[in-house]
Amino acid sequence: MPPRNNKSRGSGGRNRNRSFGPRKQTAPDDEDKAVEVEGEISSVLAGTMFRVKLASGHEVLAHISGKMRKRFIRLVVGDKVKMEMSPYDLTKARIVFRLG
Repeated sequence: MPPRNNKSRGSGGRNRNRSFGPRKQTAPDDEDKAVEVEGEISSVLAGTMFRVKLASGHEVLAHISGKMRKRFIRLVVGDKVKMEMSPYDLTKARIVFRLG
């Protein structure tokens, strides 16, 4: 039997240059930044989802951010909230702060 090649030992030569550490974060462009808006909760839905009415009259579907969920921040109908909306989908938002 011929001797084995040293290349077949260890990782097999695959993914040798791949790093598994944290990726470098690039500065987000103006287009990729979240749009911050304020609104008022108009209805509470199941699964920490809310229907929020904006000052312009539009209603969006919003969910609570993870930090608010972690701190057990309760939201009820009539609360003013600050939200982040993606510029790509203006019908959904993430609630990041309760104003009162």
